[in-house]
Amino acid sequence: MSLEEAPAHVQLAVDLIELLEANEIETHIAIEALKIVLSDFEGKLNDIK
Repeated sequence: MSLEEAPAHVQLAVDLIELLEANEIETHIAIEALKIVLSDFEGKLNDIK
């Protein structure tokens, strides 16, 4: 399966990984930032329900 055929969430994950790596973000910093992003989006999802 090519990336173009992958589900949207997989495409986004690949884009985010490439963005973080291209900007040479340290792994521990990326993980902490992604935890904040995940929490924010989970909150938005809960607000919709």
